[in-house]
Amino acid sequence: MVSCEQVIVVDEWNQARGAIGKIDANRAGTLHRAFSIMLGDGRGAMLLQRRQLSKYHSGGMWANTRCGHPRPGEMVMAAARLRRSEELGVQAELTEAGVFRYRADVGDGLIENEYVHLFHGFFVGDVMPDPAEVSEVRWASIHDVHEMVARSQLAAWFRLYVAECPDFLQVQHQRSPLWERQSQLTASKSRSLSNFHA
Repeated sequence: MVSCEQVIVVDEWNQARGAIGKIDANRAGTLHRAFSIMLGDGRGAMLLQRRQLSKYHSGGMWANTRCGHPRPGEMVMAAARLRRSEELGVQAELTEAGVFRYRADVGDGLIENEYVHLFHGFFVGDVMPDPAEVSEVRWASIHDVHEMVARSQLAAWFRLYVAECPDFLQVQHQRSPLWERQSQLTASKSRSLSNFHA
């Protein structure tokens, strides 16, 4: 449960300084470690998710493919790999894409203050969102994302990624063998990626 999930408190150099409850971190604006994943389709589009309205903050807002937090004692890459299929039911190999430090007001007196490890990956295939977490998914181009910014449809951290960390929107690492196998399987089943665009 979110109420008892623990996150890793860090200092400005991303050194672990203890643990705190996730909601407590948001209430106090405590700096903590996080990860964000952006998956691309190999054709210039990125997979976005719309947060379920029932989420305790930023409900109904669009965000990148997957966000999360390593738990105390857990390495960031291990946490990202473990949770990459949660919420959307997808599998993809991940590569490190940098780090990003931000602080943002997410409403209702809550603050996201995170030292974020960024990851890229490629994915094609069926998206199976968890309805308790995600209300909608779509593939979006960079142009689409900028239009969503103008319409105030993005979660606070994603708006900051767009404005201050644009490279995160460019999923450009080399396609992996797993991606190639996924692509071939999808083509063999006569699926079209356009079916997943909103």
